[in-house]
Amino acid sequence: MQRRHLTLGLASTLLAGLTLPTRAEDDGEFVILQARYGTESKQVDVTGRLRELARRDRRFKLTNDLFGVDPDPGRKKTLRIFARDRQGRERQFDYREYDWVDGAQFIGWGRGDWGDPADSRGWRGERNDPRNDRRDEGEFTILYATYGTDRREADVTDRLRELARRDERFRLTNESFGGIDPDPGQTKRLRIVARDRAGQQRSFEYREYQTVDGGQFIGWGRGDWGGNGNGWGPQRPGSGRLAIDSASYGGDGRWVDVTQAVRAQVRGERLDIEVRNELFGVDPAPGQRKTLSVTYRWGNEPTNTVRVREGDAIRLP
Repeated sequence: MQRRHLTLGLASTLLAGLTLPTRAEDDGEFVILQARYGTESKQVDVTGRLRELARRDRRFKLTNDLFGVDPDPGRKKTLRIFARDRQGRERQFDYREYDWVDGAQFIGWGRGDWGDPADSRGWRGERNDPRNDRRDEGEFTILYATYGTDRREADVTDRLRELARRDERFRLTNESFGGIDPDPGQTKRLRIVARDRAGQQRSFEYREYQTVDGGQFIGWGRGDWGGNGNGWGPQRPGSGRLAIDSASYGGDGRWVDVTQAVRAQVRGERLDIEVRNELFGVDPAPGQRKTLSVTYRWGNEPTNTVRVREGDAIRLP
């Protein structure tokens, strides 16, 4: 009997000394420094976006959709992660498009508190000189930006330009835009409307508290995009050209400000578009036929307002 008690006691002591396999935040062997996505000739910094993915999933399948960008259309892309091991030695990890990315080997993957903004590298891992001109990196030129909800939003193109000149990445809050809160109590989103190198227009949306990374936008740090001077915004009064003063879209008492979206469609001195939800990225009154109301000027002439129903075309002047 005494021998049996001794055996049980020894077994209990051994079990108590065992550590069950659990995943700690500091598991892994490598700390991520930076991540880039694309090909050898064309690629973009996706460190910020990878950080968001890591907080959400330990494993994910690599596709263009994850990063919202195709740096080199028609060619197979690679996600290249630059990292440092616990002994300070650096190495890189390559994942081809459609491969599975597993964060298990990276320290603090799920926390997403890695990445060094000062550690800017090229595709081969060489550090970029901050004095180098990187202004034409990216694939999209920003036309305008709005902040708010589907029912209430504000034009923040100018403020975004200031933020871009200061930081490549920033965390999206009301304070980012000077404390403006277009729809109190609701989760806001930043919507950036941009044009790719082929002239196609698309929208990028970032939810409140997400990190906005300007790596995919052409000339982000220069901040010379959007508004006057690039052929897409309204022209100065008296210039003899079309100027869009304001525009709203909706029906049944539900309207949204689409001034910048309409301005972005001006080509030269003309506006010629078909009115549809896709043009504005919003349907303010689902199930109802909407109306676009545009107030405009031609040079020094008095303002005029024109209203066009959804599905019809508006042509100015």
